[in-house]
Amino acid sequence: MHPQEQARRTYGVVVVTTDGIPGYRVATILGAVVGVASHSTSPFQEGLKSVDTGKSISPTERVELMRRSREEAIEVLAWHAHRLGANAVVAMRFDHRPVTDTWNEICAYGTAVQVVGA
Repeated sequence: MHPQEQARRTYGVVVVTTDGIPGYRVATILGAVVGVASHSTSPFQEGLKSVDTGKSISPTERVELMRRSREEAIEVLAWHAHRLGANAVVAMRFDHRPVTDTWNEICAYGTAVQVVGA
């Protein structure tokens, strides 16, 4: 993905898995933020199998679907951080769990902060 497209999707909020960002210091901690993407456990509803033929998609397509699910959770996380006034999220992590027999949750969580040049 092009950096400008990623910036639009994350509302200008830098999201990192590290506890800090080289060249910047945390000026304000705004709090925990969470982004959730919910997905069906049905391989047909999620596009992993064809309703018509029952055939599975290719491994490459499957990996792309999983990657997009995580990106979706990051986008929601960044939206919440942006609403708090953050320009970055540090210590971002993923978690996932079944919510019901038919739904899974993919969760991105981290700390919303305001960073400034060091």
